[in-house]
Amino acid sequence: MTYEVVIGLEIHVQLLSKSKAYCGDNTEYGGLPNTQVSPITIAHPGTLPKHNISVIEQAIKMGLALNCNITRYNQFDRKNYFYADLPKGYQITQDKTPICTGGFVKIKLKDGNEKKIGLTRIHMEEDSGKSMHDQDLYDTLVDYNRAGVPLIEIVSEPEIRSSEEAYEYVSEVRKLVRYLGICDGNMEEGSMRCDANISIRETGTTAFGTKVEVKNMNSISNVRRAIESEIIRQTEMKTNGEEIVSETRGFNALKGNTFSMRSKEAANDYRYFPEPDLPPFRITDEFLNQIKINLPQLPEEMYLKFRNEFGLSEYDAQTITDDKQTALYYIELSKFCKNYKAAANWVLGSVKSFLNETASDINDFKLKPESLSALIALIDEGLLSNTAAAQQVFPMMVKHPEKTALEIAETLNVIQSNDSGLIDAVVKEALSKYPEKIEEYKAGKKGLLGLFIGEAMKLSKGKADPKALNKAVAEALDA
Repeated sequence: MTYEVVIGLEIHVQLLSKSKAYCGDNTEYGGLPNTQVSPITIAHPGTLPKHNISVIEQAIKMGLALNCNITRYNQFDRKNYFYADLPKGYQITQDKTPICTGGFVKIKLKDGNEKKIGLTRIHMEEDSGKSMHDQDLYDTLVDYNRAGVPLIEIVSEPEIRSSEEAYEYVSEVRKLVRYLGICDGNMEEGSMRCDANISIRETGTTAFGTKVEVKNMNSISNVRRAIESEIIRQTEMKTNGEEIVSETRGFNALKGNTFSMRSKEAANDYRYFPEPDLPPFRITDEFLNQIKINLPQLPEEMYLKFRNEFGLSEYDAQTITDDKQTALYYIELSKFCKNYKAAANWVLGSVKSFLNETASDINDFKLKPESLSALIALIDEGLLSNTAAAQQVFPMMVKHPEKTALEIAETLNVIQSNDSGLIDAVVKEALSKYPEKIEEYKAGKKGLLGLFIGEAMKLSKGKADPKALNKAVAEALDA
């Protein structure tokens, strides 16, 4: 028997708002426990929430980026359940009128094909506090700093069919929230969290199998690993004739397997009802159009620009647009450097290597695009070899960004020369070192040309223009 996996994902995105969803408390990550709370956050009697227009704007941005329908009439609802880190005893969320419906996330598969994963809804809600189980031997401690932090929840249709598709889906969502500037996408810090609903069914059937929810995945790679583990577990159970039960499971990243947390034998009764303390609101045409006008360029737009306007390869365009700040750096570089392919090679080569080696971000990169373009220009003009540029000039430019590429190249004495006197001298010396090889070359071993060119370049200490040098060596050998 063969089985097909059916996956739906729920992604919680913590919005980059300076204040909480329904009050003015600070939302900065990393504050001392319970220092970013007020009577509203901890639900003192008589306190009232209020709308945060920034949260509404950011939710709409995400909806527009994902081709959703924007709900014009919105209300908030109370989702009632008890947990220690939920100070009110209920969560303010959207049940009946999610701000965004429909839409899709477009992903690219390994075989180069694209697939659209449909969305059910995007709704706004507030985060809960954080329970800490490792700070005290006997008690669970609760930090309410996170309580009330604004979230959007993105709910997909059950259209994902593999762990790889899930990985690409979450990657694409993270890329989008970063391009929109509504979330840093840092799953390790909990600003983006993913729950996976997984079931399997016999291949060719349409009825859904028993759904299992997997939580506690703190990276995109762990989303993939958890799904793979769960597919294996459920397949083995089915093969052995065991019953799969509906439950919530966690993921142990060290062991690479899922474990049972609690059962879901009966549907939870959250007793949703309209939030009486927050009035409904309407999205006007003017408000919606203003958000559309101010949307930044999205990854797909940049990708097409890099492919069609700059003529980059699919790999280069995709890799550069994977990170917003890298894409913006490249766009700025392209204003000064029209050798777009060389610019891409430098961004993905020396620049990326430097950032990786120094564990730094391109936002902190001191070398301005205009300065890097001057270095590329020296290579294009034949004044500098790629090797000297990458190994000698570029490292010095990073250390001394106030100096120009030409100044550093001259100081290092690596400027190339097409002086015929210099070239003729090094070619003559190179050939004199291998008289027997000259005879072999003349006898037909043309592959020896590289030996003489390499020796001549070495004797010139990299200062001879490669084209002129190559021509001079070939002419000397054929004479």
